[in-house]
Amino acid sequence: MAELIKAKEPFKFCTRFHLSELTGLRASTLGQLLDLIKEVPGSCIYHHTHRFLQQHQYLSPEPPNDFAYWVIDALGEDRLGEDLASIDTMQYSTIRSLRDKIASTIEDYLKINPLAKLRFAHPGEEFYFIKSVSFVLPTDYIAYNLADFVEILRKITMDTIYFHIFEARLRIEKQSNDFSNWIETSLGDKKLADEISGLDPYTRTLEDLRAAIIRITEKRIKG
Repeated sequence: MAELIKAKEPFKFCTRFHLSELTGLRASTLGQLLDLIKEVPGSCIYHHTHRFLQQHQYLSPEPPNDFAYWVIDALGEDRLGEDLASIDTMQYSTIRSLRDKIASTIEDYLKINPLAKLRFAHPGEEFYFIKSVSFVLPTDYIAYNLADFVEILRKITMDTIYFHIFEARLRIEKQSNDFSNWIETSLGDKKLADEISGLDPYTRTLEDLRAAIIRITEKRIKG
């Protein structure tokens, strides 16, 4: 039975919280936005993509990132907004590669629509760059097998789930998450790891994601 397999290394659940800090940088045009996207710290790119995803996960349809929202709402560049919205944040395992994709999308648009550089946001509607300052904290929860894992999943906070699902991809720089990585490397169960990794977090709330992981894992335990 899968629940009897003891992990080579126990899974230690962590949580995190972010403080948002103003950078003093702002953009009124697409040109200014592009230049700053290339220069700001990675914590700014993270704030305006991943943080935005978590904060607005209950909206339908959910805004995919701050850049897409601003381009449409403040500049009226709907086509570019759609292009930015189509960028799948979860495909990128580093902030650097995500930054490059956002920048190249804007550059390609400006090549075709050079006059878009001349459009200014109204006063008070500029894009203000904010960065996230992260703090990661250990919890008291530790899983030694799948039974422990499921029991703890029922108790942990949304912040813990978000940390291990979304932020994990940037931390371990893989197209995976902490749960799948642990299940595959410490329990040797690649099938279950792939099932959890295959869940699309964009189509679910964090609570739905928790329930899906529990359901899949329990099914695996029962054999």
